[in-house]
Amino acid sequence: MTTTFAPLERLEPALSVRQVLTLERVLAGEPEVVAGAGQLDRPVRWVHVAEAPDVGVMLTGGEMVLTTGVLLAGDEEKQAEYIRSLHRAEAAAVVLGLGRAFPAPPDVMRRAAERCGLPLVVLHRPFPFAELTEEVQSRLVRRKFAAVSLSEAVRTALTGLITAGAPLQRLLDEVAAHSACPVVVTNLAHRVLATAGERSAVDDVLRDWERIARQAGHTEGDGWIRAELGGRGERWGQIVLCGHRGDTATGRLLADRAAEALVLHRMLGGSSAHTWEEQSAQSLLTDLLSGVVPARQLLPRARAAGLPVNRRTFVPLVVRESEPGQLDRVLRMLGMSGLVAELADRATAVLLSLPRDQEAQTLTGHFAARLRSETGPPGAVVAAAEPRTAWDDVPAGLREAQHVADAVADHSAALDLPAVVRLKDVHLRGLIRLLRDDPHVQAFAERELDGLLCAADEDLLAVLRTYLATGRNKSRTAQLHHVSRPALYRRLEAIQARMGVDLDDFEQAASVHIALLAHDAQQG
Repeated sequence: MTTTFAPLERLEPALSVRQVLTLERVLAGEPEVVAGAGQLDRPVRWVHVAEAPDVGVMLTGGEMVLTTGVLLAGDEEKQAEYIRSLHRAEAAAVVLGLGRAFPAPPDVMRRAAERCGLPLVVLHRPFPFAELTEEVQSRLVRRKFAAVSLSEAVRTALTGLITAGAPLQRLLDEVAAHSACPVVVTNLAHRVLATAGERSAVDDVLRDWERIARQAGHTEGDGWIRAELGGRGERWGQIVLCGHRGDTATGRLLADRAAEALVLHRMLGGSSAHTWEEQSAQSLLTDLLSGVVPARQLLPRARAAGLPVNRRTFVPLVVRESEPGQLDRVLRMLGMSGLVAELADRATAVLLSLPRDQEAQTLTGHFAARLRSETGPPGAVVAAAEPRTAWDDVPAGLREAQHVADAVADHSAALDLPAVVRLKDVHLRGLIRLLRDDPHVQAFAERELDGLLCAADEDLLAVLRTYLATGRNKSRTAQLHHVSRPALYRRLEAIQARMGVDLDDFEQAASVHIALLAHDAQQG
């Protein structure tokens, strides 16, 4: 992945009570944790020096409170209430400097802090609180400034990509580069719409996605950080940083900035979560069709995209003259599971996933019939491969379906095709399609059609194509070209004169037909 933006600096880890106690200036005071030792990883948001017994009402949470306890000495009830008030205010910890007021750790405060789970730290040596507050506050201020800088840098980088018209994948690649972990975008049903990150790490995540998705929906532990996608009162998905190893605050910031960018990308591009689902299916089916990536490696992606893959029968289809949206609607109407992806040249790939105890051929026929009723005459052309029960055989099936669809491309109206066209139905067209790149076949086509191709008369070529495709049926050819029989006869005579052939002769007509099929296959 190539990006035009430099990697962003990570935020310094948030200061915890434990980390504050390891600072050199604090160690000089000989700190000792006398209560709440299990809560030392609490983050410290601020440091506050206070002697007032009712300091809790002045706090907003996350403060480390420093005190000498001078106003608490001799009153055990005040001491206990002091700890309870800090606990109610969600203070991070309390640090008590031993001295004239308390020469030793007070038992009442220690017991109260232990019950509340509030870290209580005592300093055995005189220690200027100003040094501690200066040290911690400067670190916190630096971190807050770094957080603002990081937030703006991420927003600028992603907005720049959106402004440049970058696709969704570029945005996710950018987020993955900064987070150094797999990034997954899902819909509300936790079906994966898009991924980014190191391929092997992404595959590891997708391999167990069903379990991971359930956990990621309830917790953000172990670096699983998510942000909701939506706007105008509508939620339509989420982005998940999977196993982010950096600081949680950094991960949260990256996830939030990424979510903002994805929503903006959707609004400006006029896209939708549904469009992202189409892109996800297209990426998966294109990879399967190309064979560049082994099918076994694509299985986790298919499962995460919501395609049932266990004990299923797969029927690869390539459909012409139908929009992907129509195919999706038909799948939903029939309650079938499948992926739909638009290919080049007005073709759409469909991978049906059917239960093994159901008749695949029959269900495929139902699908084709319902689709034709949706598209109307002349209807969509549904090319199908033989059903596959092994996932590893799906790529070959998709290529077979595409071959069948290509063999009948642009001639479906002239051909008497079944509702579902299979390899056995394309006959000579299929063979010529496979041999179209052979130099001998190319030379044969040029030689046979030379008289007509030189004239560059597309109308005559179209008439010849229909006439041969209909089995030299003059009535059907005239009907399809909306001409009278006499007008058709004149065109056929012109064709024969230019080519020097007799189309009433079966062998000559067959030779011209093969040459025309080869020419169309090469042009297509």
